[in-house]
This record gives sequence, structure tokens and C-alpha cells, in this order.
Amino acid sequence: MGLDTASLWEAAMGLLTFRKRDTTRTGALNALVQGYSIEVMPRTAAQIADFSALLPAGTRVYIAHIDGTPINDMVATAARLRAEGFEPMPHFPARSIPNAATLADWIARYQGEADIRQGLILAGGIPAPRGDFHCAMQLLDTGLFDKAGFERLHVAGHPEGSRDIDPDGSDANVMAALRWKQAFSERTAAQMAIVTQFAFDAGPVIGWADRLRAEGITLPIHIGVAGPAKLQTLVKFAIACGVGPSLKVLQRRARDVTKLVLPFTPDGFLGDLAQAAARRPDFPIQSVHFFPLGGIKSNAAWLAEHGLAPQTDTRGTP
Repeated sequence: MGLDTASLWEAAMGLLTFRKRDTTRTGALNALVQGYSIEVMPRTAAQIADFSALLPAGTRVYIAHIDGTPINDMVATAARLRAEGFEPMPHFPARSIPNAATLADWIARYQGEADIRQGLILAGGIPAPRGDFHCAMQLLDTGLFDKAGFERLHVAGHPEGSRDIDPDGSDANVMAALRWKQAFSERTAAQMAIVTQFAFDAGPVIGWADRLRAEGITLPIHIGVAGPAKLQTLVKFAIACGVGPSLKVLQRRARDVTKLVLPFTPDGFLGDLAQAAARRPDFPIQSVHFFPLGGIKSNAAWLAEHGLAPQTDTRGTP
């Protein structure tokens, strides 16, 4: 049975509306992802022949310092990224740094060999400190980053809380630490921002970011995003990293046997964030940080496939 003229017109208008919404969503995604950062480890970086084939020039690349990684490997990776035209940001994990003399030595080596002026200051993933430091605040309080002229200092955020910091399941200690870091940002010359653990559900993340603003914590927020990966891989990392309520997103996906063999991608999570950002001039999330859990190449390919790779130098991203 054929369609009458009115039905054809309605179908055409519906298609145009869908395309308009799709274009709007893509535009919002582009706006959110512009200036993204990404994370590597020395051993994963060694597997990449040429980062310039994967990432736009000037991309901020965090270098994760897993406990036990030799500082020589960290510095060499930073120097390589600098030479290839990127902005390296090494981790400074408090619990893995035995004393202030070691911290000063690391800073001097990073600056002397790789011209480092940025760092992610965090507690680190081991349960007990190796020496004098157990949290990021103690590292910042040494004054060594200010003395060395660091231009940018990022700190960790936990939208779903952290059992490591708040064993009772509250977020009292996490919030107290963020208030301290907000106050520190007001007395340092360095620009500061919060980079978060990855999550999978946009609603609670936005609620957390709004709460920070309501409590006077105005540091720019760079939200953590898990790059494309096998579902089993994401579940493993999510449990290991203490991802909380949004783990349910993966659990729902796992119940759909038709999707078990397909990689999980951040389309839905980023799309929801982007739509919220497009509706709100005061949106508190300013940037995106990718954890390439399925590999840097697959993360870069996903960005390219979606036309989301930024075309501009990102070194000025707050």
C-alpha cells in the first residue's frame, strides 16, 4: 500500500529532524572533546612508533607513574613526547616518593631533560607510603613545584567517591582535600585543574560537578573517560580502580549477549555530557581526559571515526 502525500511529507520532516539532532549531537561532542588529553605509560608508549600519526600536535599526554617504574623510563618517555611535539604531564605519586630530596631530583630531571612544566599530583595507587608522603597535599606543601616554576598542576577527582580515601563510604575526606586544593590554587602562580577517575554514567558525574561548584570549588574539571575496549577489560579496570555506581552501566551491557563480543565505546557517556553542556552555559565540566584502556591506537581510531579529533593546539587548555 502506497503512502499519501501527507505521509511522505511527515516522513521527510522526521528524517530532517533526526539529521538535525544528529548534527547537533556531533557538534556538541566536538565542542566537549576539543582540547582532550590522553594517558600513557612508558611501556605502552614504547609500543607506539610515531605518536604524531595518532594524536594532534600539542596534545597533553599524561604519563602514568605505576609504582616500581624506574624514573629513567618516565623521564625518557617525557623527553620523547616533548621532542615529538606534545605536552607531557607526568604523574607525581606521593606514596611512591620517599622524601623531598627525591621529589626535587625528579623535578630537576624532568625539567632538565624534557622541559617539563606540568604535573599531575596525586596520592598514588599503593596502599602504604614508601616514605614521608601519603597524599598529594603533602607534595604540594613542599613548595618545590612553585620553586621550580611549574605552570600547571593538576589534582585528582573522584566523582563516585574513593574507598581508599574514605573507607566508610562517605566522601568527607575527598571533599576536604578538594577544599584544601582549591585554597592552594589561590596562593600558587600555577594554573590548576581537577582530572577525574573514569566513569560510565553521566548523570551522577554532572551532579558531582555541580555540587563542587555549589561548595565553592571552582577548579576546572577534566572528566575521565574510558576509551574503547572489550567489556571484560573495562569491568576489570573499573573494579580495580574503585569505580562505583556507574559500574551498573557495564553490568547491564554484560547481560545483553548480543553485545558481549563488541567493544564498549564512550559514545553514550560523552553524548550525554555533550548534550548537557550544550544546554548549559554554566556547565562545570571543561574538558575530557581519555584512559585508553583498549589501547592508544583504538582510542585514536575511535576519535578519528567520529570526526572528534581536535584540530588545534591544546597547550592552552585550562
